[in-house]
Amino acid sequence: MEKDTSFIKTFIERETVSRRHFLLAGAAGLAGLSAMGMGLPAMAAPGQRLPLAWSYRDRSNPYWNELVSGGEAFVEGQGWKKSDLVHLINNGSSEKSLADIKSFLAKTGGKCAIACDPNDAPNARPVVESVAKAGAFVSTIWNKTDDLHPWDFGDNWVSHMTWSDVEPAEKTARILLTAMGGKGAIVGIGGIPANGPAVERRKGLMNALKDFPNVKLLDYQPADWSTQKANEVMQGFLTRFGEQITGVFSANDSMAYGILEALRAEGRKLPVVAYDGNAQAVDLVMKGELLATCFTNPPWAGGISVALAYHAAIGTFKPSKEPKAHREFYGPTILITQKDAQAFKKKYLSGSIPKYDWKDFWGPTTGPIRA
Repeated sequence: MEKDTSFIKTFIERETVSRRHFLLAGAAGLAGLSAMGMGLPAMAAPGQRLPLAWSYRDRSNPYWNELVSGGEAFVEGQGWKKSDLVHLINNGSSEKSLADIKSFLAKTGGKCAIACDPNDAPNARPVVESVAKAGAFVSTIWNKTDDLHPWDFGDNWVSHMTWSDVEPAEKTARILLTAMGGKGAIVGIGGIPANGPAVERRKGLMNALKDFPNVKLLDYQPADWSTQKANEVMQGFLTRFGEQITGVFSANDSMAYGILEALRAEGRKLPVVAYDGNAQAVDLVMKGELLATCFTNPPWAGGISVALAYHAAIGTFKPSKEPKAHREFYGPTILITQKDAQAFKKKYLSGSIPKYDWKDFWGPTTGPIRA
């Protein structure tokens, strides 16, 4: 128990401290683009190096670290260095996300490929409009509005991948509610309110609750995917509701770590479910500290997002010639419970990123995005 507590406290501290490190690293990479990017043609020749960037929230978060590590694995697979992938870290700010992308486009003259999580749905439009205007190429994940589609931007918006989070989140919620005996009261902690996965995961919980009339939802508050914020929100819930709380729904693993630490500080042990399938979370599922989590294969998603943008830029394929199911699609999701956590860890979390065929762009996908 003490080991787990120490791990979660360390994670909270690392979440805060490491942001500065990666911000500095991202700035250094952006500053070094001039020599790398200038002089390339608007569409590079096959095999030619091209400025590549990943725009994302925060690498101190295990999910994003795994995802961007996938991007680095793709870069290394081309025979380049990890440092050839530029990190545009926005720390949850849509304004910074857009500003960093515009700066990258300016420094490379649009001769670049970008993988990007726009951070929230409304930010997707100005991001892809800026990329298209510069003649660059971008693949996005997770966040966009329903009325916005890659095929409306020719070849420049290569693809958008998200995950159908409603059903998996509903499954984790049902595991939680069943473990509670179908009665009691829960609290929920979610991500950024305008963030696509945050919306869908909450919807999954609400769908499950319809079949459990004897379970009350006391409150549901956002914690912006942050361990520290989730810890603070959970402390507030414990102060307000005390012994009324008999279960907790967490919309991702990182927030679950903060929730568990808040519970331990009060000497409470409650059933908790999470989402993302991080290595630490899978260990907690194996130990019974978490009931369940979901894995979205972030290393593959991170690598294939860069691969799609890069290969479109060098002309390996022409996005506008592809079917719509290759422009908007769902990534893979695996539910993890205690009975299958060990086998899952052996297959997917062995300590190194599996070898992927980075030209198999759509093999692991699970169909087109449904309206």
